[in-house]
Amino acid sequence: MAGMEFFIRPATGTTSSDWLRIADVDMKVSITRRITRTVTHGGEGDDLVDEGAESAVYIVDGEMEIDVYKKVLAMFRSGQPYIHDPFAEKDVKVVFSRMDFEGNSGKFTFEFIEDIR
Repeated sequence: MAGMEFFIRPATGTTSSDWLRIADVDMKVSITRRITRTVTHGGEGDDLVDEGAESAVYIVDGEMEIDVYKKVLAMFRSGQPYIHDPFAEKDVKVVFSRMDFEGNSGKFTFEFIEDIR
């Protein structure tokens, strides 16, 4: 979904002015459930146990200027930021797990992980 707006704020942010907006991004989310698998050799197959926990991985791609990069880098290094999930329409606390930035083009990729429960 091209042309989405992406919002991120530092963990210490408390007001609407703390949110940083990056326009025209592509964003996707992958949600997985935690499953334990036990394989018994010589037994009758595998035992799968749904642990009832989920994790979401958000990937955000786009372009940004160097001054925006510096602000995002500070959030990357300062704890767990919040992002706005446009699909679920809510703000979520995440771990900023990966950040790629190409200085010449301004292209970036962010990866965030949310531990849902």
